[in-house]
Amino acid sequence: MIKDYFSKKGLKNGFKILKAAFNGFMDDRALKLSASLAYYTIFSLGPLLLLLISLAGVFFGQEAIQGKVFKEINGMVGNDAALQIQDIIKNLRLSGKSTISVIIGAVTLIIGATTVFGEIQDSINMIWKVKAKPKKGWVKLIKDRLLSSSLIITLGFLLLVSLVINGALMALSDRLKTYLPDITVLLFNAINIVISFIVISVLFGVIFKVLPDAKIAWKDVRSGAIFTAILFMIGRLVIGIYIESSGTSSTYGAAGSLIVILLWVYYTAAILYFGAEFTRAYADYKGVKIEPAEFAVYVEVKELEKDLKVIPKEHNIKPTK
Repeated sequence: MIKDYFSKKGLKNGFKILKAAFNGFMDDRALKLSASLAYYTIFSLGPLLLLLISLAGVFFGQEAIQGKVFKEINGMVGNDAALQIQDIIKNLRLSGKSTISVIIGAVTLIIGATTVFGEIQDSINMIWKVKAKPKKGWVKLIKDRLLSSSLIITLGFLLLVSLVINGALMALSDRLKTYLPDITVLLFNAINIVISFIVISVLFGVIFKVLPDAKIAWKDVRSGAIFTAILFMIGRLVIGIYIESSGTSSTYGAAGSLIVILLWVYYTAAILYFGAEFTRAYADYKGVKIEPAEFAVYVEVKELEKDLKVIPKEHNIKPTK
C-alpha cells in the first residue's frame, strides 16, 4: 500500500490532489476564514481551556492538568502569552459566587467555549460546499451545541490519555536512564513526538468526521487527518520559530501577548483549513465523494460572465437637482 503512494501514478495523483487543495484554499479565501477564527478564538479560548481543565481535573486534579496544559501552550506561543492565558482563566473561575451566578456563568462558559467550534463548522461547510437547511434552524442549533460540547469532552479525554501515557513514560524513563542514559532521552523524545502525532491526528479526524454537516467515509477522514497532523507538527515548529525571531511580543508592547496568540491561531487555522481542502480533494480523487448530511444540502457556486453595455437599473444613481 505504501509503495502505491510512491509509485509514478501515486505521485502524479498526489500532485493533483495537492494542486486541487491549493486552488480550493485560494478560491474559498481560507486565509480570511482563518482570520475570522482567530478573532473568535480570542473570546472562546479562556472558557474552552477552563472547561477542559475542569473536566480533566476531576480525575487528576486541576493543578496537574493546568501544569500540563500551560507547558504545552508555553512551548507553542512563549512564556508571556501563556501567562496571559493563565490570567484569563483565573479571572473566569466561578468560585465564591451564588448558585444562580454559578449556573449563569457555567452556561455562558459553555456557549463561549462552543462558539469557536461553530465557526470551524461553518468554515468547513463552506469548503466542502454543504449548507444546513434553513427550515431546520432550531434543530441545527441544538445539534451543533451538543456536537461542540462532545468535542470539548473528547479534547478532555485526549488530554487525560496524553497525561497518563506521559506519566508512564516518565516513570519508565527514570528507570532506563540508569542503564542507558544517552539513548533514553532520544528514545523517549521520539516516543513523545509519535504520541503527540497520534493524539493530534485523532483530534483532526474527529473534527472532519463529526463537525461538518456532511457525510464522509472514514478512509478519507483518516488520510485527511494524518496529512493535516503532519502539517500541524511541522507548522507548530515553524510558527514558534517565526514568533520568537520576529519579536512580535516586544514590538506591540502591552498588546504583544494578544497579538502572538492571534498569530498562532491564525496560522494554525490556515493549516486546519488547508487540511479540509486536502480531505475534500482526496475524497474527490480517491475516495467516496462528500455528501450533505440529513439536515443539509449541496451548495453550487457558479461564476457567470456578462458583457454589460448599460449599468443595471438597481445601480443607477440619479443626479441631484
